[in-house]
Amino acid sequence: MLQSTAEFAPLSAADIDAGPLSDYDRVRRALAFITERWRQQPSLDDIAAHVGVSSSHLHHVFRRWAGLTPKAFLQAITLDNARALLRDSASVLDTAYEVGLSGPGRLHDLFVTHEAMSPGEWKAEGGGVAMAYGFHASPFGEAIVVATERGLAGVGFVDDGDRDAALADMRRRWPRALFAENAAATADLARRCFDPQAWRSETPLRVVLIGSDFEVRVWQALLRIPMGRATTYSDIARHIGKPKAARAVGAAVGRNPISFVVPCHRVLGRSGALTGYHWGLTRKQAILGWEAGQTAAG
Repeated sequence: MLQSTAEFAPLSAADIDAGPLSDYDRVRRALAFITERWRQQPSLDDIAAHVGVSSSHLHHVFRRWAGLTPKAFLQAITLDNARALLRDSASVLDTAYEVGLSGPGRLHDLFVTHEAMSPGEWKAEGGGVAMAYGFHASPFGEAIVVATERGLAGVGFVDDGDRDAALADMRRRWPRALFAENAAATADLARRCFDPQAWRSETPLRVVLIGSDFEVRVWQALLRIPMGRATTYSDIARHIGKPKAARAVGAAVGRNPISFVVPCHRVLGRSGALTGYHWGLTRKQAILGWEAGQTAAG
C-alpha cells in the first residue's frame, strides 16, 4: 500500500541543498503525491510546491536522477506505457535467448551468474550459513545487501530510516542463518548492483538463490526479462510449465529476496496495472521510471 502523502512533508532548506543523494527522496515524495492526486492532474508547479522545491529544480532532479524530464518520467509509469511494455509479453521469456535480449543469468547489460542452494540447505532455513550484511546508498533509497561466500543472496530497502525492520525482513527469510554486519564485505556487491558503469559481462555478478524449487524456477524466469520490457504472472506460470499456477507464481515473485537484481518489478498485471510490490508501489514506479531513463540513454 502506498504511504499517505501526509508522511511526505515539504523539504527543508537543508534538504534542498543536500545534492544528488537526496534525489530519490524528492522523487519518492513527488510520486506519492502524483499517485494519490492523479485525478486532479496536478501541474509541475503543484508537484514542486509539495516537494518543497522550485519547478526548475524538480525538473533538474528528475533529469539528474533518471535521465528523463518529469513529463517523460511520468509517461514511463502510466498504464498506457505499462501496456506497451507488455507487448508480446507472452513470448518475451521464450525469445529472450534467441534475439539476444537476455542470456542465461543475464540481466540487461548487467551479467548475472546464478546458482541455487540445495533443497536440503533451503529446508534448513539457512542453518549454518554465514551471511554478511551491510547498508548502502542506492538510486532507490538506502539498501540492505546480504551476501554469502557463494555470492549475493539478498537486496532490500530501508524505509523511513528503519534499518532494524529491513534486517528483520531478511532474517525472517533465513531464520537460522548466521547474520553479521560487514559493510566492507558487501560494498562492492552494492556498487555492482546499482551502478550501471559496473554492469560488465567480463565480471559477472554471482547470485545465490535460496528458496524452494518452485520459487527458484520463478526467480530464474525473472532474470530473463530484459530491461525495458515486462511480463505477467500468468506468462511466467506458462513458461515454467505450470500454466494454472499464476497465483503461486505471484506469491513466489513477492518472496524474491534479491530485489532489483532479480527484477520482480518487471512483472505486471495483465491489464498493465503495477499490482503489488514487497518494497512498495511508489518504489516500483520509481524503479520502472529509472530503468526507462537507462534504456533511453542506452
